Amino acid sequence: MKKNILILILTLFAITTSFGQKVEFEEYDLSNGLHVILHQDNSAPVVTTSVMYHVGAKDENPERTGFAHFFEHLLFEGTKNIKKGEWFKIVSSNGGKNNANTTDDRTYYYEVFPSNNLQLGLWMESERMLHPVINQGGVDTQNEVVKEEKRLRVDNQPYGNFLANVKKNLFFKHPYKWTTIGKMKHLDDATLAEFLAFNKKFYVPNNATLVVAGDIDINKTKKMVQDYFATIPRGKDIVRTVITEDPITKQINAKAYDANIQIPAVINAYRVPSMKTRDARVLDMISSYLSGGKSSVLYKKMVDQKKMALQVGAIGLNQEDYGMYITFGLPQGKTTLADLTKGIDEEIVKIQTNLISENDYQKLQNQFENRFVNANASVEGIANSLARYNVLYGDTNLINTEINIYRSITREEIREVAKKYLNPNQKLVLEYLPKKK
Repeated sequence: MKKNILILILTLFAITTSFGQKVEFEEYDLSNGLHVILHQDNSAPVVTTSVMYHVGAKDENPERTGFAHFFEHLLFEGTKNIKKGEWFKIVSSNGGKNNANTTDDRTYYYEVFPSNNLQLGLWMESERMLHPVINQGGVDTQNEVVKEEKRLRVDNQPYGNFLANVKKNLFFKHPYKWTTIGKMKHLDDATLAEFLAFNKKFYVPNNATLVVAGDIDINKTKKMVQDYFATIPRGKDIVRTVITEDPITKQINAKAYDANIQIPAVINAYRVPSMKTRDARVLDMISSYLSGGKSSVLYKKMVDQKKMALQVGAIGLNQEDYGMYITFGLPQGKTTLADLTKGIDEEIVKIQTNLISENDYQKLQNQFENRFVNANASVEGIANSLARYNVLYGDTNLINTEINIYRSITREEIREVAKKYLNPNQKLVLEYLPKKK
C-alpha cells in the first residue's frame, strides 16, 4: 500500500512539473503574411490545428453588427472542395472534433485530431481560408441558425441581456457598445456583396495566426504548412483606428427590464484599461479576492453571514482595447438593490483603504498559479493560449511569462489599483428588473 501511495505521489508530481514547464514553440511568417506557431509535444498521439483571425465585433460597420459572429458559422458551410454539410462529417469520421468561437476582438477556429490526421487538419483550414463557398443559400441557412442561437442564449435566457445593457451604457463611441451576436435586422438587411467584402477584407493570411500543437515533427509540419498555405494570396493591409472613450466622471444610472426573470439584480460596472496592461491583471486579482469561490469576501459576507444575497460576484471582462469590471448581486428577502450595492461598495472601500492580509494574498497567488497550469494542461489549451497571446497581446511568449506578472503584483498595488478605478463617480449602476409579459 505504501509503495502504491508513493508511486501515486511521484506520478502526480511528474504531471504537475510537466504542466509547469516552459512551453517551447517556434514561430515565423510566410511570405503572404500568415503567422505560424509550432509547438511539439509527443507525449500523446494528438494534434491541434487552429487559426485565429484578428477580427471581431469591434471591426463591424455599426449598421451591420453581428458579422464576425455570423462568419463563425458561415465558414463551416463548405468550400470549393468540401461540399455543403460535409465539414463536421469529415472531422468526426476521422476521429476528430472541432469548434469555433468569436469575441469582440477575434475569431478562433480549431480541430483536434489523432496526430496521423495532421495533414487533414491543415488542408481543411487552408480550404476555409483560400476558397470558402459564400452564396445566398448558405447565408440564408446560417441566418436562421444565428437567430435561433440568439433566441436560446439571449432573448429567452434569464438575465441574458444584462451584458448588452452594460455595454450600451458604458461605451458611447467605441464599438464595444454593441454585442458580439449583433442585431438580427442588420443581418437580414445585409446583401451577399457585403458578406463577400467582409470575408475578402478580414479572412486573409496577413490577418491570421496558424497554430499547430501536439504530436508533430517540426520539419515535416513546416513543409505541409508551406504546401497548403503559402500560395494563398495576401489580403490588403488592414488599418485600424482605436476609438478612445472620454473618462467617466459621474455615476451613470440605468434600468433594464427582462421578462424572463422574477428576481431583480443590481449590476455595477466600471470601464477599465486594456487586458494588455498590468492594471488589468491587478483587477483580475481583486475579482478573485472578492468572489473567487465560497470562501471569498463577498460570498461569506452577503450570502453566508448576512443572508442579503442569493448570489453575488465580481468579474473582469478583459478585452483588447478596454475592459469591463463588473460586480453584481441578486437580493434575498427584504434586501433592496441599494443595500446590495452598499454592501459590495463597503468591501471595495476596505481594499482601497487597507492592505489585504498576507494569508489572502498567498491564497490569490495559489489560485492564479492553478489557473495558469490548468490553461496549459493540454495541447488544445496550449494552442489556444499561443494564438491568443500572439494575436491580442503581440507577445507569444506570454504563455510562459504572464504568470510572472501575477507573481510580482504586490498587496500595495492591489490597494492602489482599486483606488484608481473602482470609485462611485466612475461606474454604471444598472438595475436589472423583471418585466411583466
